Amino acid sequence: MSPKEFKRRTFDYGIRAVRLVQALPKGDAPRELGRQLLRAGMSVGANYRAAARARSRADFVAKLGIVEEECDETLYWIEALIELGFVKAKRVQPLHDDGSEILAMVVSSIRTARPPSKQLRSKKPPKRKPSRNRK
Repeated sequence: MSPKEFKRRTFDYGIRAVRLVQALPKGDAPRELGRQLLRAGMSVGANYRAAARARSRADFVAKLGIVEEECDETLYWIEALIELGFVKAKRVQPLHDDGSEILAMVVSSIRTARPPSKQLRSKKPPKRKPSRNRK
């Protein structure tokens, strides 16, 4: 998937999260959970957009880390809404599945973008050659 396609996918994910929030039942608890879902769901696309404009590899990895956190948080709020009975699991399963896929792709991208870790070498002292000039 190209960065442009992934930008669109994360944007659409946020829009779908907004639509879910709009469909929640009225009440204090659904409204508060909905606010959290709204914030986290829209942050996925916004932060991916920021990551795409990163100035360095380290900046890119750091910003993708934020995308990872926000996507995982979005999944959390969806699961909480299901558990509390504010939405039916069947209704939000496609959104949850899409969030899980986005999360997996972001984690994979982070692993790919990180510089390879330096191999740890054993700390054995180098072998010394016997000196020939001994008396």
